[in-house]
Amino acid sequence: MVLILTKKDKEKIKEFVRKSSVFIYPTDTIYGLGCDATNPRAVQKLREIKNRWDKPFSVIVPSKEWILENCYARNEDISVLPGPYTLIFKLRKKCIAQNVNLGKDTLGVRIPDHWFSQIVKDIGTPVVTTSVNVSGEKYMTSIDNINPKIRESVDFIVYEGEKKGKPSKVIDLTAGEVIRD
Repeated sequence: MVLILTKKDKEKIKEFVRKSSVFIYPTDTIYGLGCDATNPRAVQKLREIKNRWDKPFSVIVPSKEWILENCYARNEDISVLPGPYTLIFKLRKKCIAQNVNLGKDTLGVRIPDHWFSQIVKDIGTPVVTTSVNVSGEKYMTSIDNINPKIRESVDFIVYEGEKKGKPSKVIDLTAGEVIRD
């Protein structure tokens, strides 16, 4: 049986994230499937769970300052954060495991307008963020519709009830285009 945590378990959540867990967590849009984005073994496990091999993952980052330090970004580029956006930037330096973005020189970053962003800020490490589904299937909206394979494969779930949102809007600032609205 997988461990179910809630907002009141913040210290335990931080401890588990630091221990390279793969987990499900809430955001301001939908539930995310994540792990420490600097740990290649955890990212590999996440790729196996999701059966996603050919597309990069995005990350929730600790702060706007993290974005400015690690990406070619300006303050005006990140003015919509925190919020339901994933912004794609060129990277300045290596700051994540190579299997997060598959060695590309770009990275999708998020800061959800949600209490879980404080967890990421507190641990100071980016966390992979991708929808809770096997690639090509419908994403999770409640604990009742998690793919059983995913539920059995994660180390813990942070749950706060049904989510009625949709995935974040993805804006590629390297190409000046909206990828997903």
